[in-house]
Amino acid sequence: MTRLVELEATGPRKLEPSDIDDEKGDVAVCQCGLSASFPFCDGSHRQTDDEESETTYVYDDGERAVVERVVTADDE
Repeated sequence: MTRLVELEATGPRKLEPSDIDDEKGDVAVCQCGLSASFPFCDGSHRQTDDEESETTYVYDDGERAVVERVVTADDE
């Protein structure tokens, strides 16, 4: 599976000591691109459990849609 992800940040997000969970003692970094607290994981990846491997998805406000065709600048 692939996922289209749009980000608005223009630079890196540095992790600070305050980012560490005092109870768990860890920091989970988002790898799915869906977290509302990106770059930190908030569990949003759970909605991707049933994605099919040959399909491209886009998520908008928590709603999943299948992408039929991805057009890039090279396609012009």
